[in-house]
Amino acid sequence: MTETIINLESVNPLEFFGVNNGKLDILKKKFPLLKILSRGTQIKLSGSPEQIESAKEKIELLIQYLERNGHVSENYFEQILGGDDQETVDHFTERNPNEVLVFGPNGKSVRARTANQKKMVQMSEKNDIIFAIGPAGTGKTYTAVALAVRALKNKMVKKIILTRPAVEAGESLGFLPGDLKEKIDPYLRPLYDALDDMIPADKLGYYMSTRVIEIAPLAYMRGRTLDNAYIILDEAQNATDLQIKMFLTRIGANAKAIITGDLSQVDLPKNQRSGLDKAIRILKNIDGIAHIELDEEDVVRHRLVKAIIRAYDKEKDREGYNNNG
Repeated sequence: MTETIINLESVNPLEFFGVNNGKLDILKKKFPLLKILSRGTQIKLSGSPEQIESAKEKIELLIQYLERNGHVSENYFEQILGGDDQETVDHFTERNPNEVLVFGPNGKSVRARTANQKKMVQMSEKNDIIFAIGPAGTGKTYTAVALAVRALKNKMVKKIILTRPAVEAGESLGFLPGDLKEKIDPYLRPLYDALDDMIPADKLGYYMSTRVIEIAPLAYMRGRTLDNAYIILDEAQNATDLQIKMFLTRIGANAKAIITGDLSQVDLPKNQRSGLDKAIRILKNIDGIAHIELDEEDVVRHRLVKAIIRAYDKEKDREGYNNNG
């Protein structure tokens, strides 16, 4: 019997082994003839040389993936372990020298962390309009903001415009206290949070005071033509059909737009329908417009967020079955 020890010092052992060693159990099931033990930041393999070599190759792929992404879901963990063909290996080990989108304050690197986020980045390079749809926590807004900041820093555009429907106030903000900025800030806070991660506070303040970066509710886009800009419509599920059409027709020369939304969280009044689903459907075959679906495998928040999304999806399917039955 042969023994080999593999060090995991370059990655977070918890991300590799999983909560309650869930991912380690997957590894053990993949190689049932091996004795696999975890010891701190090490894995000890005991068994035949052939089995050890095979397991070692897969573990090294997982380490490479974690080094680049910082997180690997159980789904991808299984895919990497089970991918024996060269295409699968290339998919998970291919290195992109431009994978860091921006460096934020204190040298923090911002990058696409999941397969679908990376697809979103690739789509942005080939298309001028992207629909990025998915549940909370999948990084669709964060990735969109990172793409916009990268474009601004690389002088590909002259300004960034971030907008959301202020649906909680029915787009009628007059009754709220304060000036316009104080009225709309609560609805736009997630966009500020993303920008804070990517641009130093003093520079961000300068950009906003000079309107290089503009954050405004969707209603304030009407009548404008947005040239040389990166434009993001966030929470688009809360925009009506006419509002989304209005937004899309604001796009001018040398402009890119990303529309993000979660069709499971529509907050519009019951007498109003979301325009997002229709926009995706009728625009899907237009060259230059792309559509990507993110799912629970792209969740990079607390580990429980993924479980919460799955539980709600199951309940939705059950309710749909009962209603149809």
